Amino acid sequence: MKHFKLVFALIVLTSLTTIAQNTLQQNSSQRILSVDKKGITLGGYAQIDYNEYDGSKAGKLDVHRMVLLFGYKFNDKVSFLTEVELEHVKEVYVEQAFLKYQARENFNVLAGLMLVPMGIINEYHEPTTYYGVERPNVDKYIVPTTWRELGIGVSGTVNSASLKYQAYIFNGFKSYADGEGVLRGSDGLRKGRQKGAESVISNANLSAKLDYYGIPGLRLGVSGYFGKTQTDETELVGSQVGVAMLGFDARYRLKNFQFRGQYISTTLNDTEEYNTLTGKDLGSKMDGLYAEVAYDFPLKGVEVLTPFIRYENYNTHSETDGTLVQNSSYDRDEIIFGLNWKVANGAAFKADYQIANNAVSGSDATKTFNAGVAVWF
Repeated sequence: MKHFKLVFALIVLTSLTTIAQNTLQQNSSQRILSVDKKGITLGGYAQIDYNEYDGSKAGKLDVHRMVLLFGYKFNDKVSFLTEVELEHVKEVYVEQAFLKYQARENFNVLAGLMLVPMGIINEYHEPTTYYGVERPNVDKYIVPTTWRELGIGVSGTVNSASLKYQAYIFNGFKSYADGEGVLRGSDGLRKGRQKGAESVISNANLSAKLDYYGIPGLRLGVSGYFGKTQTDETELVGSQVGVAMLGFDARYRLKNFQFRGQYISTTLNDTEEYNTLTGKDLGSKMDGLYAEVAYDFPLKGVEVLTPFIRYENYNTHSETDGTLVQNSSYDRDEIIFGLNWKVANGAAFKADYQIANNAVSGSDATKTFNAGVAVWF
């Protein structure tokens, strides 16, 4: 299975490059910071969901996310952006808060609370930019979207080579606090996100991404994240684990067809010592991939109806160390298919059906109907 997933990912990505959206698509923060006028610029996005599991007696309605962004341009070189998110109506988070200084054309210095550039969705997670009511689960369990941490770094473009670059130093995931382990096998690194809230930093972590946009309609990305987890009890053997994450992604548009694919692999060191100390079941390797195809059917005006289908496979126990046995329920795959009805630029209705399985022998598939509203402005 491991070899199949790697070969599958390579086929997806290389096939996209051979079959030659704006390849420099902007997310919310980039769009706001690119505004020429000085002063305040506002933006936002929202996601409202309906989820119903097959066989359940009732569905669930949720204002999943309501997000407001505020940008302030001091002058031609200096800007500040903050993003405030309400989740499930009652949870409030600051998702981004950083200062950007344009040192020279195509070279920027950024510092503050920023998104870690890994894969596609962590940077481009506005609900009208992806298909399906919910975000891909590879970008939940392998890349713990929305993944943001405090740090400093640089970004820019090399237009002569059709490259966009980003490189940052961040604080890392918290792994051990108050005598307990934070990380676990079922969702990997997700619980360790510190999100800029009184973050502990015991080691600096390096994050970088390179995007290529030299072929019309095609964008290729390679991402890396390397370092150690964080704790204020570094003297304890097993309180930290090493993290090495690599990602490859591709997006391509050919007339009405759209394709995207992603492969993420994470290696964790010292998990045997960590599990011994904490009693957790953290795996030593996690990986995941997805491939998606969609087709646009233009309607009247700007309206577009887009059917899509996506396959995902993700495993937070690809490998384990010591005596820890791999948990087959952590090896999961999904097929999602549905419709996206764009009714305006930045507004859409969505519906999809999700069939999820795991590698446990004899286990039944979980089937879910999802519907929702997505806006971005």
